[in-house]
Amino acid sequence: MICKLCPRNCNIDRTESAGFCGATEVVRLAKADVFEWEEPCISGTKGSGAIFFSGCNLKCCFCQNYEISSGFFGKDISVKRLAEIFKELEQKGVHNINLVSPTHYAFQIIEAIKIYKPKIPIVWNSNGYEKVETIKMIEPFVDIFLVDLKFYDDYLSSKYCKATNYFQNASAVIKEMTKSKPKLIYKNDILQNGVIIRHLVMPNCTKDSINILDWLSKNIKTEFLLSLMGQYTPYHKAQEHPEINRKLKPIEYKIVIEKAKELGLENGYIQELESGDEKYIPIWDLKGV
Repeated sequence: MICKLCPRNCNIDRTESAGFCGATEVVRLAKADVFEWEEPCISGTKGSGAIFFSGCNLKCCFCQNYEISSGFFGKDISVKRLAEIFKELEQKGVHNINLVSPTHYAFQIIEAIKIYKPKIPIVWNSNGYEKVETIKMIEPFVDIFLVDLKFYDDYLSSKYCKATNYFQNASAVIKEMTKSKPKLIYKNDILQNGVIIRHLVMPNCTKDSINILDWLSKNIKTEFLLSLMGQYTPYHKAQEHPEINRKLKPIEYKIVIEKAKELGLENGYIQELESGDEKYIPIWDLKGV
């Protein structure tokens, strides 16, 4: 498996070694369980069936899930077992199957869905640092794209995530996602098909957030939900960067919220600042794996 799934273009054989993301050809999971802390149209009243994949093609210095993203904590499983997990979560009555950080396992996920296709929506919950070709490949197998748009400025994405060309790739991917899922389709207030674009507002980065909102308002004309998040907390290696080694100030968040309203980007969610709490971070205990 010569891997070119993401913009890293590692071009290595993952049957022999791991890529930048830490993954080999074998799927590794950290947890698979009912999760209640996604957007209301995803978690609903019964929760989302979240499958947390180990590894990540970004190295965000502030990552709250760093134990599994950078530390690669988890358990190796087969594609057949992944398909069984889909079914087990579905049987718990969740609203959807939520694939968290799935990009580096796109091929294996497709094979698992071919073994068992859930009767509930499948959510592709990714960081946005992907390739259009990969998204086109996965489009027939997923119903909802829940995607991050982290940074506009390459300097910031390079400094904090080790990804110089983040916006170039994430913006192209989001255009493809919204083209593929141009309408928001609901059933009993639960999203069945569509795109949610998340943006985490960070300390000293309000200008970058405003640039992202401007870009969305000018370039995405199909239906989508904007999820503004104020939960930033300086986890992992954020202390190495004094300018982001603190929580978000209310005035910083207010500036971004007001800009979103000014641009008419009010279809979606605005997270409370109080959401920056460790209780919302899963315990990595291999449950459900």
